Amino acid sequence: MNTKKTILFSLAILIHGCSITQEKDFGDQTQRLEQLSVENRLIAEDLIQFIEDSDKKYFSWAGCINYETSAIDTNCLGNENGNSSDDSFQSITKYSDFDIRVARGSVVEKIGRMISEGKMTSPGRGEERNLLWGRFYSIDVHPKTPLVGMLHATLVLQIFEDGSIGTGGWLDVMPGTRVESDLNYLKKVTDEYFEENKADPSLYRRLVCKGTEETIAEFRRKPSCSGVSFYGPPVFRQSGEESYRFIKGMYSEFVDAYFRTIQKRMNDPYTEEDLLAQEKMRKSWLIDQLFSDPFASKIVPFEVWATANVAPTVKF
Repeated sequence: MNTKKTILFSLAILIHGCSITQEKDFGDQTQRLEQLSVENRLIAEDLIQFIEDSDKKYFSWAGCINYETSAIDTNCLGNENGNSSDDSFQSITKYSDFDIRVARGSVVEKIGRMISEGKMTSPGRGEERNLLWGRFYSIDVHPKTPLVGMLHATLVLQIFEDGSIGTGGWLDVMPGTRVESDLNYLKKVTDEYFEENKADPSLYRRLVCKGTEETIAEFRRKPSCSGVSFYGPPVFRQSGEESYRFIKGMYSEFVDAYFRTIQKRMNDPYTEEDLLAQEKMRKSWLIDQLFSDPFASKIVPFEVWATANVAPTVKF
């Protein structure tokens, strides 16, 4: 029996190895962009601009909160910046080129961003199309107050050689202490966005709660189930572009709402029990990234994902 397993395991490695060596080389990121169709290039450039705008918006918003400004929304995005540090670095692998940025402060203890510029699809997922151009964009936020959980927000766009488009994303909060009124507010923002765009959130909420077949349930994160996961069937089966634009809009709505909850709770008193709940949540997130999340544990280098999304302190 052990010999049989060894043979099967070896064959799996061989098969995955062949799929990697047969991946077509489309050149650097500029060359990949230039090879897109006119329509798909416009979509890719739209995401590039969205990432640039979102970076400016949310790192500025965190800096404004850390400056202890109590203004709300875009009124908060002035010149004040209370971030104590703002650092970035790059990492290159055969799968992706990574760009990481992290800022820290006294109220928003850490905001981390990852941009992954895709070069090939992950092995073992049954994807037969060649990836021509791809982006993974994530923002993770860890407030000091234990009354607001950590945010994990991702958006994925993949454009393949045949012109087809793949989309994905994940939007939710991992709470320590559950402040139900705030979580209901995030759920309301999500549901109203779906309703306005004539879509049904039920499938995508189930996905955010339970994960995909590739996650290991025993070690999985504990989301609030206020948000949604787009790691499943596309929102609009007939159009990859429509699905992308829908996820992009939901991303902004959810992350904006989350920052408002930080501003609402940043000065509220909390208890030792609240701090213990936060510590438990932060440890649970690290365990998820180490043992459950297939993207973090198998594809992304430890120093990349740990810098981008792990809490500023984790206690054992």
